[in-house]
Amino acid sequence: MLGCLWFSLRQRRRHRLLNDLPTSKVQGVFIGLVELKGTAESEAPLTSYLAEQTCVYYSWKVEEHWRRTRTESYTDSKGDRKTRTVTETGWETVAKGGEEQAFYLRDDTGDVWVRPEGATIDPLEVFDQTYSRGDGLYYMKGPDGAVNGSTGTRRFTEAAIGLHAMLYAIGTARERSDVVAPEIVKGQGEEFILSCRSEEAVTRGMAWRSWLAWIGGLLALPTGVFMAFEENHRPEELPIFCLLAAMTFCAVWSLGWVWIVHDSLIGLRERVRRGWSLIDVELKRRHDLLPGIIATVNGLGRHEADLQQTVAALRTQATATKPGQPGPEFTGVAAELRAVVERYPELMAQAGFTALHRELVTTEQRIALARGYYNDIATNYATRLERIPDCWVANLRGLRPEPLLTVAVFERARVTTKLGL
Repeated sequence: MLGCLWFSLRQRRRHRLLNDLPTSKVQGVFIGLVELKGTAESEAPLTSYLAEQTCVYYSWKVEEHWRRTRTESYTDSKGDRKTRTVTETGWETVAKGGEEQAFYLRDDTGDVWVRPEGATIDPLEVFDQTYSRGDGLYYMKGPDGAVNGSTGTRRFTEAAIGLHAMLYAIGTARERSDVVAPEIVKGQGEEFILSCRSEEAVTRGMAWRSWLAWIGGLLALPTGVFMAFEENHRPEELPIFCLLAAMTFCAVWSLGWVWIVHDSLIGLRERVRRGWSLIDVELKRRHDLLPGIIATVNGLGRHEADLQQTVAALRTQATATKPGQPGPEFTGVAAELRAVVERYPELMAQAGFTALHRELVTTEQRIALARGYYNDIATNYATRLERIPDCWVANLRGLRPEPLLTVAVFERARVTTKLGL
């Protein structure tokens, strides 16, 4: 009963967490708990054991069917001791395995590195076949021995996250140790889910499990009460104790639910504040980064412009001679410059301007994604505060919605992009 209560509340807490998190774009991944949707990609994918499908994760299992007969003793209705033969059947796992690898999760804005260690993985079933001893896979993919009472039938099953499969992921983003980029890992005490099902299917499953555990706890109450009070109370008192136990169970569950709602609202409020700070972080990044890049590109452009002018002047001097007179002989640096002119050197300023353009676009996209994340989480928070019964808990704590981001609120000093050569 207590186990059902704990499991029901835990599923309810996870359900609210998933509903509270807005889906982020890969380019807008910031440090902390994030929710993402994209495809699983790998440059060197795995090959699954049974289906031989390219994937980034797979797990397989071989089960063998058995039938066993045993003799047991029992006491009949007259109190006589007798024996009977019982036949039992079932399946026993005789082999299993799997493999996983780090991979990229990709959407329309980019990709992010995912380390699946410690994740709750919900793959798709890619293989489910039953074979007898005469089939080739019976011993090829299964063990040579047999279990006690084997009927000569084996069931082969495999689940995998295939290459390019759509994934719904929740995990903790942190900085990678090898490059300047984020990665998704299991955080301390945080959810880490990699599912081939949609967000709606995952949250719906959590809600159903929560309610089923709650109903299971209620149904287990009469048995628990009967075992606890069987020897100390009269039988007619049993319904009263069952009713009291049911009321206590519902009261404890309600208190747990209020606690979950309170913590959920506080967590949402902190995510709203964090979303606002992310905007300032991106603005600070733009303010500090772009002027330096612009200055570098301008310097490179001026250097190449000066070089072009110098080479052009030297080339003019090399050809400006009287008719019939040989041109001057160039030595040293002049000769080297003339050789450079004749080879028409490739200048590098264009690459700098391209990189600057790419950085400008990326920076503005990151700011836009940070603004969108803030508005999404602030809207979710405001909606929670208006819903019944969440609003009752919010009123007890005096929680108020945070304002949405508008153009007037977002006014900041602009970074002027002036390319003067």
